[in-house]
Amino acid sequence: MPGHGRRRARIAFSDAAAKQLENLTSEAEIHALDRALVVISVDPDVGDPIPGDTTGPQLRQYADEIEAVRVLYFVTALRTVVVVAYIEV
Repeated sequence: MPGHGRRRARIAFSDAAAKQLENLTSEAEIHALDRALVVISVDPDVGDPIPGDTTGPQLRQYADEIEAVRVLYFVTALRTVVVVAYIEV
């Protein structure tokens, strides 16, 4: 459709990240994480690449110092899904 931007990537969570998500209790933490996930879903390349093994998907890190959030994630080959591996709020 004309006038519409790129589609946002869908967010999925690894088992470890899902468990971390369950432990978030404050509204401020949940809000901060939501904001970070929106940024990542709109532009999956926003995070900095983490050096390491090149055989799998490139692990990236997105950190927002203002919201005090750090998310480690990778993007699937078709760039339609962002898999969150680790959350720090």
